[in-house]
Amino acid sequence: MTKGKYVLSMFLIPLAFACQPKKTISQTVIPQDIHSFAQPNTARVTHLHWKAAVDFDKKIISGVATWTVECSATATKIIFDTKTLNIEKVVVNDTNEVSFNLSKEVAIFGQALEVPVKSSTKKIEIYYYTSPDAEAVQWLSPQQTAGKKYPFLFTQSEAILARSWIPCQDSPGIRFTYDADVLVPKELLALMSASNPQQKNKDGEYHFEMKQPIPSYLLALTVGDVSFKPISDRAGVYAEPSLIDTAAWEFADLEKMIVGAEQLYGPYTWDRYDVIVLPPSFPFGGMENPKLTFATPTILAGDRSLTSLIAHELAHSWSGNLVTNATWNDFWLNEGFTVYFETRIMEKLYGHDYAEMLASLNLQGLKDEIKSMNENGHAADTKLKLNLAGRNPDDGVTEIAYNKGYFFLRSIEEQFGRDKFDAFLRDYFSQNAFTVMDTDGFIQYIKNYYQSNFRISLTQDLFDAWIFSEGLPKTCPQPKSILFEKVDEVIAHWQTAQKLDAAVIERWSTHEWLHFLTNIPAPLSLIQLRKLDEVGHFTNSGNAEILTVWLTLAIRYQYISAYPKLEDFLIHTGRRKFLSPLYNELVKTEEGKKHAMQIYAKARSNYHFVATNTFDALLRR
Repeated sequence: MTKGKYVLSMFLIPLAFACQPKKTISQTVIPQDIHSFAQPNTARVTHLHWKAAVDFDKKIISGVATWTVECSATATKIIFDTKTLNIEKVVVNDTNEVSFNLSKEVAIFGQALEVPVKSSTKKIEIYYYTSPDAEAVQWLSPQQTAGKKYPFLFTQSEAILARSWIPCQDSPGIRFTYDADVLVPKELLALMSASNPQQKNKDGEYHFEMKQPIPSYLLALTVGDVSFKPISDRAGVYAEPSLIDTAAWEFADLEKMIVGAEQLYGPYTWDRYDVIVLPPSFPFGGMENPKLTFATPTILAGDRSLTSLIAHELAHSWSGNLVTNATWNDFWLNEGFTVYFETRIMEKLYGHDYAEMLASLNLQGLKDEIKSMNENGHAADTKLKLNLAGRNPDDGVTEIAYNKGYFFLRSIEEQFGRDKFDAFLRDYFSQNAFTVMDTDGFIQYIKNYYQSNFRISLTQDLFDAWIFSEGLPKTCPQPKSILFEKVDEVIAHWQTAQKLDAAVIERWSTHEWLHFLTNIPAPLSLIQLRKLDEVGHFTNSGNAEILTVWLTLAIRYQYISAYPKLEDFLIHTGRRKFLSPLYNELVKTEEGKKHAMQIYAKARSNYHFVATNTFDALLRR
């Protein structure tokens, strides 16, 4: 496609989205989701009006969820997902309070809320309040914030936790628009995955609108003492006042990332792209809530070296938020595409070798994950297409979805040409915008696309090897980084001389240090660890990526000088990516497990449910 045609398409695509006729329930079949009680092909939601009040003293959200619904001609009930919600009453079509039924609770999934309907039913109001221990919601005391003065709240809905704070049809295959009115303490600012205010108002009442249809896992709310700083006309950052300048500096390239992404794969369709830096207990690196990415403070490294995470969450504005996995068994379609897109954004902004460093680290992490899964009897989970029946979909949040998915897509790019793959991705996002995709649908789409556009036949063997087989195919692409090759030379010199050239390593980036620490030959003596620490100052590092790898080595080789830092890091960091390798390394020995449990007893109250759900199980073994 020529540049002129592409620029024209950037204006036409959003208009095409807006003009698409709304499909009725009889025209659109949604895959039945094994992680939801909803029966969307009988009755489903289309819009949410949410009125809510946040009570920090009681740690509850009380609200009215008013759903616009669409029912088939034979519908007699509509089913919502709930978990530990207190349902007070249900009103149908504005006038009739009706009897409702809450099913027996099912582990992981909660309870089905059944409401009687007819084909003529258009509106359902659900009056309710949350439990203080709602799994999606974390209530932070002032002491758990940077400012130490006001409390803080944030939600984490992915994968199936939205049902713990709003009664909804909690499936990625069901999309809806929403608006909300939220009342919070006057000292605090409320934000959602929607249009947002940029400063506090005097009464604590805030209105939100999300005009683009989203699935429930992208519902998000945060309330706290935060400030805003713009990066560009359509992008900015929120953070606690003491962090706002640091965050704005770290994310200075935000607008460049958006422009680079648009040049690759088409227009950004969500109006604004803002980022909020949350307190340390946030369990993920980032969450791609539309219009407002939630981010961990661990990416504030002071050198902009970890902002690939922001590129990743931005990329989700296309892969995941725009074209969404139909069920959690197809999670790789969200994350594999996103890692691919993230890597291309980083290449566009910072060069090929920078992107290859990221890809090399991803491949190392992927190989380690596959090895661990095989050793622990989970080889079946190394397939891209998962079978999570009866399991928590969080079990699928592994390197497999992210990086095996990435290398699969990269293998198609390398085999048949980047220009063809870029054309495919642009059309994949535009032609499937605001819809869902499952694995079989993706295979059929890409087969048809390559055949009709390029006369290339993609064989089933390609998909069988990557999607439906365990492990990593021998044809996996191999990233090549010149900078990492130079690090390998330093590692070789270290093996013989036990010395590091200060003039060389002082210029290293985070990624070069990670490659060095990950690939330094085992075993390491206490003397070697001490020498390394004297040169790299790892134990006192403020870089969470480097610190995690270093502390893992410290546990493995009992470098007790780093143990006070280990305890402090585990207590004050909530990001599961960093916690997992450390706790998993600790539990490999009886002494280490005892130490882990002592630390966990102090740290657990600082973690979100997503993290405690993982580590409760690990430490019970």
